Amino acid sequence: MATQDTQNRPYAIDGMLAMTGPSVSVEPGHLPVRGDLAHIRLAGRYFVPHYAVPMPHSARAGAVLRAAGHADGETICTLDEGATFEVLDIAGAWAWGQLGADGPVGYVALGELEVISA
Repeated sequence: MATQDTQNRPYAIDGMLAMTGPSVSVEPGHLPVRGDLAHIRLAGRYFVPHYAVPMPHSARAGAVLRAAGHADGETICTLDEGATFEVLDIAGAWAWGQLGADGPVGYVALGELEVISA
């Protein structure tokens, strides 16, 4: 399993990983897993070509989490100003990730986010 130490260093994979059966499908919006990418903490549970360490961003006032990476995408929720959004992928003007460590998953316009400095 993936673990993160108390000094907030990147995740590490413990032990060997092996394919032991069919990949489990995930209901969209509940876990940070897509067909091509997943959060590193899910390595060993979900098989995808790439895993990403989250890049924490802070939500600006009025930030909206959407089901798709465009302005017409269904609104999932409005993010509280200052809420942490864990960015896992950036494509064009949109970031894909998860609200906090266990919140909903979706897309936020990059202009509605601010990088959190380490």
